[in-house]
Amino acid sequence: MTLTRSILAIALVAVAQHALAQQAQAQAASAPDLEAILANPKIVKALDDIKADDERAFAEQKRITEIPAPPFKEKVRAEYYQKRMQELGFKDAAIDGEGNVIALRKGNGGGRPRLVVSAHLDTVFPEGTDVTVKEKEGAIVAPGIGDDSRGLAAMLSLIKAMNENQIATIGDIMFVGTVGEEELGNLRGVKALFRDHTDIDGFISIDGLGITRVVNQATGSHRYEFTFKGPGGHSFQEFGLPSAIHAMGRAIAKISELQPPSDPRTTFTVGTVTGGTSVNAIAAEARMAVDMRSNATDELLKLEARLLELVKEAVADENARWKSDKMTVEAKLIGDRPAGIVAMDSPIVQATQRAVSAVTIGGGGEGGNWHSRNEWYKPVNAWHGPQNALLTVLILTGLDGVTKPALLVRKAAN
Repeated sequence: MTLTRSILAIALVAVAQHALAQQAQAQAASAPDLEAILANPKIVKALDDIKADDERAFAEQKRITEIPAPPFKEKVRAEYYQKRMQELGFKDAAIDGEGNVIALRKGNGGGRPRLVVSAHLDTVFPEGTDVTVKEKEGAIVAPGIGDDSRGLAAMLSLIKAMNENQIATIGDIMFVGTVGEEELGNLRGVKALFRDHTDIDGFISIDGLGITRVVNQATGSHRYEFTFKGPGGHSFQEFGLPSAIHAMGRAIAKISELQPPSDPRTTFTVGTVTGGTSVNAIAAEARMAVDMRSNATDELLKLEARLLELVKEAVADENARWKSDKMTVEAKLIGDRPAGIVAMDSPIVQATQRAVSAVTIGGGGEGGNWHSRNEWYKPVNAWHGPQNALLTVLILTGLDGVTKPALLVRKAAN
């Protein structure tokens, strides 16, 4: 998981040009009567159906897990997910130009408000990873079994219950399996979604498992790849030339001494390093990838500016050490995820808090060892995930003839 990693990723409001946070600050909507929704016979049956669907949903979760979906290679899983959506009644479910799987469930309110309910298709694991589901010590173990195969399976269970019980909403619901959430995907799927659909009023993501918290903040991140280049040469005959690896080492040492604030939480790491051709050669090229994160955009930008300065200083130091001007560095931004927050009095947060006595939007179940090949999952009361998602969706989009939508229609850009 790469957004603020928790139960409910109320997500990427900041990705949109007009963040839902602005809408929330402008006017807070009160949550509708949850009791009226829970008293509706169709909803009572739908909640029961979701619980009864638990075993099938778990089998679906395992099936999805065993379809590899490494970063930028989600196509096979996306095609499967499109097929499942079509089988559940969305004959027009399609894969967009970015690779997202989209199914639109129209409400009776003329198209607004429009809520996106999503789960991400991709995993953090590289191509070739063994994704076979195994049983171990009472748990199911497989890369990506929880993140986010559970979210994808929970969303299908939610769709099944809504369609089979003919639950009518006022607002539209876009069910989306997104791409590019992990690694260097840079949220490309969600960014494309907001770019291509300017009528989105709200966005929630089924990601993670637990059902006891609401996360309303997205941690921003900037990622850079730095490429250090020098003349290279034989370690003995050309001794005295600057080394790309030495320059990179100087940069890493300087970066390691940075002291970002703890509030707002701001972090950095040099995640990967490569370079050189031989133990007896002065390195002509070296690369490092750096990750910077913060819950506040201004602190992220401050950290970024200082880190870029330190890298330049390291190159200058390496050149000065050998009285040279041949060492250079190129900086490439390879990841840009904006920080954002949804106000606590916003309709989305209110809706999830209102349902929290029964629900929040996690996929349900228990798990751990995220982003490792030993990721594990147990389907403990797993049906709570899609049940909670159903209630939250109905609060936000309105149950036709029973409640009005809590989600506000976002104003168009001027």
